[in-house]
Amino acid sequence: MGDPAGLKPSHRRLWFAGPLVLLLLIILLSLGTWQVKRLYWKEALLSEIDLRVHSAPVELSEIQAIASSGGNIEYRTVRLSGVFDHAKERHFFATHQGQTGYYVYTPLTLDGGRAIFINRGFVPYDMKDPAKREQGQIAGRVTIEGLARAQLAAKPSMMLPDNDLAKNIFYWKDIHAMAKSAGVAAEKLVPFFIDANDAPNPGGWPKGGVTLIDLPNNHLQYAITWYGLAAALVFVAGFAYVRSMKGPKE
Repeated sequence: MGDPAGLKPSHRRLWFAGPLVLLLLIILLSLGTWQVKRLYWKEALLSEIDLRVHSAPVELSEIQAIASSGGNIEYRTVRLSGVFDHAKERHFFATHQGQTGYYVYTPLTLDGGRAIFINRGFVPYDMKDPAKREQGQIAGRVTIEGLARAQLAAKPSMMLPDNDLAKNIFYWKDIHAMAKSAGVAAEKLVPFFIDANDAPNPGGWPKGGVTLIDLPNNHLQYAITWYGLAAALVFVAGFAYVRSMKGPKE
């Protein structure tokens, strides 16, 4: 790269600053390009989710086959039939439309004896006791339509409280803890959930259709920020270069 010893002080500073500016520019452009790629990925994901949510429901066996092969079952529409075991319902602490309460997860016993937890929907805090919403405790065979939801591998955040099995209050959806505390045998458990749609239940509770699909898509904003910083760097570096070439005024 040459020896800067014989250069003017202003030129010597440029000789040292040039590689640093180039490195920073490469980093900023790389971050911007990465965000553009993430933008395309997120838009494709949102389109796929929208397609799944609005597709005709498939049978539970199809969802099970996808899950067994390691495929993504999230938000796939499904139809299934069985009998609710209301005595084993589990309660997930939640807020819905500004109201505090619980999502009611009830095992649905399928033909053949397997059980799957159905998120039947929301009940207010003071209606946690099933005795206060007896009309909604549907007896006999029912048909449910809703969205498949994958189980969580671990607690999503250390900030969440531990599930209180003694009080039947869950702060994160630990499907195995739900099953064990409800007395659902592990070998009988279908290892994912179903969020029921908004078809009304007798008595109005639980209120279904509570699935939240909230995937922020800020990648365009991030890309503009990184590219904007790169442009600003080029402008500042160019200004400094021109000024140094002119030298100090006499």
